[in-house]
Amino acid sequence: MFGGERPARPRRGGPRRRPRFDDEPEPTRRGRLTEAERGRLAQQREDHLDTAGGPPAGDRWSSWDGADHGPEPHPGWLITELAAVDTELGVLKTGKEADVHLVRRVLPGTDRHCLLAAKRYRPAEHRMFHRDAGYLEGRRVRRSREMRAMTGRTAFGRNLLAEQWAAAEFGALSRLWRVGAPVPYPAQRAGTEVMLEFLGEPDGTAAPRLAQLRPDPTQLADLWAQLTDALLALAGDGLAHGDLSAFNLLVHRGRLILIDLPQVVDVVANPRGAEFLHRDVHNVATWFAARGLPARLGDPDALLARLVSEAFGTG
Repeated sequence: MFGGERPARPRRGGPRRRPRFDDEPEPTRRGRLTEAERGRLAQQREDHLDTAGGPPAGDRWSSWDGADHGPEPHPGWLITELAAVDTELGVLKTGKEADVHLVRRVLPGTDRHCLLAAKRYRPAEHRMFHRDAGYLEGRRVRRSREMRAMTGRTAFGRNLLAEQWAAAEFGALSRLWRVGAPVPYPAQRAGTEVMLEFLGEPDGTAAPRLAQLRPDPTQLADLWAQLTDALLALAGDGLAHGDLSAFNLLVHRGRLILIDLPQVVDVVANPRGAEFLHRDVHNVATWFAARGLPARLGDPDALLARLVSEAFGTG
């Protein structure tokens, strides 16, 4: 229910396609439903209507049809039928730029259901994108009017920023999922809402953040090794997390997972890319060192050198 098989990471070497950071996210939905299929699904919805004409339970019909979809093949636990109903279960996390809600998606008349984490970027008047200027360097927006609006922080521009952050996170997660990086599966994006694989237990208990844990020496060394592999996967695609710390790493049943990637940085295209990479490494290395990881295992300079070599192809 909570995860699918990750694809094997491709072999390194050869030309590497750079990620796109446009106002139109990547990937987008491929194709549309046939008229016959739409008719069948509409009838399926009608069959489940209550007397008021709404869904039999929950807050809304599934928004799958109107959204951009995550990488194919979609994992088996994900419900994609249009007759599904989404029920809000509460807030998992609040933040400066977005809140994360827990959503249960159920297909009425069956025993199929899944849990999703719905990350919703806040409307312009309540949002604080306090560090976005540096992250936006190296990204492209096709229309100069939109770039001027975002730079000037007009109401229109701030709304565009919110959607760009959502699109950037969805695109980065989709790209990283494809190469086997440890990230939650990005199920869909519609506007400023990104719906992700929920990492936690069936009762809705979320996986803990790394910052909440006090691992023993063996666990600490294992988590550092997992983190090293994860950062190398990002660097192999020319990316840095951009805001990495023990607070945006989850540990789900012993597996380290990267989360919160709206500010993902192209370390080559962004003039401050190397600076972001350096900060990411030293933030997490400091946390591990404070919990007793031996310096011979958690040398930040050695890890940074490996990441720079991987990202810039100098190895």
